[in-house]
Amino acid sequence: MVKFPHSVFALPFALSGAALAAVGRGITPGQVFWIVLAMVGARNAAMGFNRLADHGLDAENPRTSGRELPAGRLSRAAVWSFTLSLAALFVLSAFALNRTCGILSPLALAIVFGYSYTKRITWASHLFLGLSLAIAPVGGWLAVRGSFSVVPWLLALTVVTWVAGFDVIYACQDLAFDRRKGLHSVPARFGIATALAIARGLHAGTIAAMAGVGIAAGLHPVYWLGVAIIAALLVFEHRMVRADDLSRLTVAFFNMNGVIGVVYLAATLAAVLLPSSGGS
Repeated sequence: MVKFPHSVFALPFALSGAALAAVGRGITPGQVFWIVLAMVGARNAAMGFNRLADHGLDAENPRTSGRELPAGRLSRAAVWSFTLSLAALFVLSAFALNRTCGILSPLALAIVFGYSYTKRITWASHLFLGLSLAIAPVGGWLAVRGSFSVVPWLLALTVVTWVAGFDVIYACQDLAFDRRKGLHSVPARFGIATALAIARGLHAGTIAAMAGVGIAAGLHPVYWLGVAIIAALLVFEHRMVRADDLSRLTVAFFNMNGVIGVVYLAATLAAVLLPSSGGS
């Protein structure tokens, strides 16, 4: 029902936020442990809730009708138990990190759960998904520093545009179903060709936001190498998908974006560990 490896989309950015926050302050193994636990809890609780919210729609969509819940391999009670348990794990982990994270954890859950209903309301639902995952780097920063700064907000903007961009691409495969059911998405509203152009614009914004992080945090030049690699990966991702050929869409969505998260974390860690990196 929920693929735990999908946490790779948000977890690298949570750890990047924590690494940037740790510059000049340090970070403990305990903090890393609770950050990882919080991220796994929040991400998979959100996925479980999404399956519950979309149960009826998934059953009608040929692409998703084989999922465990609509196929009857799991009961709603079992999925509710899974979801609430992971939500509780997230809240517990947040309080274990610090009081600020704990107090904000219900708000974070409200955002990630609320996303599941946005496609019934607005074609900008992709941005709400991006916002849901953008909680990760802000949370990682707060876990270490306990207060806000410009750097985590720039990192959050990176995640919003990155996730929204690849979600627009992913939504192209459901254009006919979304229009038939009255659901909202960028492809359903504007068509596939325009949707792919919007996704390219969003991903251009991703690179700009990453550049903003590097400038604001005064990061080592190795960070810019990572940004350049990610820019090349995004270009390749967009070249894999065309308005008249979506056959490689799944590869572009899962493989390429999983790699991007890992590359960004590696570049950020290298930038803060090598000499001459700055902080904020």
